[in-house]
Amino acid sequence: MSAASPSDDLSSSSPIAATAPVPATLAPHQTPAAQAAGALLLSRMAFGLVALVALAALLIAIALWQKVSGMKEQLARQSADAIAQSMEARTLARQASDTVRDASARVALVETRVAEVALQRSQLEELIQSLSRSRDENLVVDIDSAVRLALQQAQVTGSVEPLLAALKAGDVRIARAAQPRLTPLQRAMQRDADRLRSSVSTDSAEALQKLDELMRGVDDLPTLNAVAVRGNGTNAWQAEPIPADAPWWQRALLTVRGEARSLVRVGRIQSPEAILLAPEQSYFLRENLKLKLLNARLSLLSRQMEATRSELSQVTASLNRYFDPASRRTQAAATLLQQLQAQLKTTEPVRIDDTLAALATAAAGR
Repeated sequence: MSAASPSDDLSSSSPIAATAPVPATLAPHQTPAAQAAGALLLSRMAFGLVALVALAALLIAIALWQKVSGMKEQLARQSADAIAQSMEARTLARQASDTVRDASARVALVETRVAEVALQRSQLEELIQSLSRSRDENLVVDIDSAVRLALQQAQVTGSVEPLLAALKAGDVRIARAAQPRLTPLQRAMQRDADRLRSSVSTDSAEALQKLDELMRGVDDLPTLNAVAVRGNGTNAWQAEPIPADAPWWQRALLTVRGEARSLVRVGRIQSPEAILLAPEQSYFLRENLKLKLLNARLSLLSRQMEATRSELSQVTASLNRYFDPASRRTQAAATLLQQLQAQLKTTEPVRIDDTLAALATAAAGR
């Protein structure tokens, strides 16, 4: 809002200014009345000018007052808004401070609980590891005791079946435990079990075959008191056939010699009990030999080497005492018995070195 100047108001609104008389100085020839009228006119003009100026100043003052009032109102509103915003901001700041304080307390509480949980977790892990380690140690100790007991039993009896059963049971227990640390022990037990099974099968196959051959040939072995038989199947003690074209004296001589040989038998007797053996007793002798060979076979299957050697020694003694040593069948049977005895002597003892080494390593905790 712009205020008009007094000069503009006087020039535009007062007709007096346009017709104002010339001052007295300019009209020295005027009369005093005219001068008084002029002075009055001048005073009126001055008063009007002052009035106009006052009016303009009043208008300007009113306009400025209105503007200032508007500014005050605006400032008051802005101040009120600023105060309200400041109070709201202070309230929000107080709430944020309380929230931060609560959040800090909660974070501290959560951190404390997390630390407690981490501590409990570490303690629980240590406890689980301790229990697992203790369980593994107990498992290793149990398997070691069972395997060593079975090994001693196998060394005493010669049978590997208890040892194989102990190795299999240990393998099953390790598989159920599902501990990677015991995997080398499980592999060592499996290797030893496979080696024991293969050694039993390879060592026993040939020996069993020889025993079966001996049992089949027992019925064909000639006893010492049996009548000698030549290779062509004729009785060695029967008179030789007399040729028809032989002279009479030769036929007479052959006849006398045949009769004499049929009446008298001359031989060297080393075992009288073999000569006095009755025919029905020969049957029981052969059956007894078969039973001894069968016992030797069963002992060999069960890896009882001492029992097998004992049975074969008894068979050898009976063969040398009651059967003809000059017979090829008797000699073949004696050779088979010697081979069996030699094979049993060279049989390796039961050993599970890999399992024992793995048990020692597992017990040491490596």
